[in-house]
Amino acid sequence: MDRNGFVKLSLLAFGLILLSFVILGLSRIVLPYRTARLLSAPTTFLAALLVAYLFVRAVLAWVGLLEIE
Repeated sequence: MDRNGFVKLSLLAFGLILLSFVILGLSRIVLPYRTARLLSAPTTFLAALLVAYLFVRAVLAWVGLLEIE
């Protein structure tokens, strides 16, 4: 993975986190809180998985097992 790809994935994760907050906030206007959380949960889960993947890749690059070219 090159640095540009790593940065793009990081920005995607940040965008997904923002999107989940927007979905939660806008859906709370017309729906109950529990339903709003259920609507925003998939994007939150996807963002968490992406952040975890990026964290593991960064740690492995720091240790020296994988390179971020």
